Formats: sequence, C-alpha cells, structure tokens
Amino acid sequence: MMSKTTPIALTIAGLDPSGGAGVIADIRTFVSLGCFPTMVLTSITFQNTTGVFGAVHQTAATLRGQLEPIAQDFEVAAVKTGMLPTAEIVSGVADLIQELKLPAPVVDPVMVSTSGHDLIGPEAFQVLTSRLLPLARIVTPNIPEAERLAGFSINNEADMRKAGRAILAQNVSMVLIKGGHLGSRGSSVLDLMMGQDREELEFRSDFVDVGEIHGTGCTLSAAIAANLAQGLDLLDSVRAAKEFVDGRIHALLTSTRIGHGARPL
Repeated sequence: MMSKTTPIALTIAGLDPSGGAGVIADIRTFVSLGCFPTMVLTSITFQNTTGVFGAVHQTAATLRGQLEPIAQDFEVAAVKTGMLPTAEIVSGVADLIQELKLPAPVVDPVMVSTSGHDLIGPEAFQVLTSRLLPLARIVTPNIPEAERLAGFSINNEADMRKAGRAILAQNVSMVLIKGGHLGSRGSSVLDLMMGQDREELEFRSDFVDVGEIHGTGCTLSAAIAANLAQGLDLLDSVRAAKEFVDGRIHALLTSTRIGHGARPL
C-alpha cells in the first residue's frame, strides 16, 4: 500500500497498448519499487509483441496540458523520459523540465523499437542531443542507441568505452551503456557507467537466453528513477535497478509466455 510519504515518480513517454514497454512498463516498475506513478504521454503507438504498426504523436500544447497540472499538484521526486518522437516534443520536454524546476531526468534515448521501427525523427534526434541530454541526471542507451549518439559502430567492450567518452563529450554528465546486444550464450554482459570525472564502473551479469525481450530499457530507466525517488544516490540507484531487471529476466525462464513475439519484461 502507498503511504503518505510515498515518493512520486513521473514518466514522460509513449503508450504501448500491449503493455510491454512505454508508460505501462514504467508504471508497473514504479509501483513495484514503492513509488506513486504519474505519467505524461508523448505518443500513442499501435503495437503488440510482434511489432509497431504506426503512431499518433502529441503536440507541445498537449504535452504542456498534461504536465503542468501534475507539477502544480505533486512534488515530483524523480523523472524519466522514454519515447520522444518529434523535435516539438523534445523541445517541449526540455522547456518544461527547466521551467517547472523538475528533477534532472533519467533519459532513456528511445530510437528504434525491438521490432526495428524507427521511433525518433532526425530533427528530434538533433534536439535530443543538443537540449535534453545536457539536462539529464543519467542517459541510458543500449548499443544501437549508443552507436547513433557516438557516431560509430560498437563491436566490443573497448568500443563501448570509446562510445561512452564520445557521448560524455556532448555535455552529458553521466552515461550508462547497456551491453546486452553484444551478449551471447555462455557469456557475461557488461553495462558500463561513465561520468565526467572519468571514473568507469562495470556491472556484469550472465547472459540469459530467453529469446527476444521487449521493455528492458524502459524498465531499467524507470527503476533507476524510482530508486532515485526513494532517496538512493545515483550509483546505488543504478546498481539496484540492474538487480531488479536481472531478476525480471531470470523470471522469464519459468513464466508463461505472453503474446507471439518478443517477450514482455
């Protein structure tokens, strides 16, 4: 049960009606980690576990219309962002975070769906890198997202470190590159956390082959935000979020399959 001291977490992201990713995944994560969930929709997507079939995006006006009442009524303890599909939406999010003095967000730079559907336009990408990433508490790209942010391919752990430095050079304070796309059966998976202080922190876990998974990035970034809302520092928030996601992945080994495509986390 939520208490009077339950921290409030906010997700600004898209809607996946099938529940595997986006705001539904974020809300489930917030509640699991003891936070009261609030949300602002950036896009309504048409998708299920097999793919994305289209979307209708919000405007800056509808974004503001959703977010201002939340900020006026609640003391938001942590913010995360997910799918921000247009330059108008990215600019609006950056404007409102600053204007409403919201906490520095956990930015999950969602770019491509699990099924390969492009979720951010080129103009939006430019605004993301120039305006939103510098506001972030931490940025959490997977390998394809880190490749796009860094501007080159990532094929190994040395490339991950090089990409981390390239992302930090874009006025980013902290980055967590998720190495799951480099994992294979029998290997360990490296998630690499790097900051402007040049310190590197490694989070290693065993690669668990449960097939294609949908929603890991949303869940991890939401868990980091929830832990920050609970008062943990950034390092402990990331460490606890990693444990939470790893536990959810291992649970898929014995859980009933949902849908016909990628497995919702």
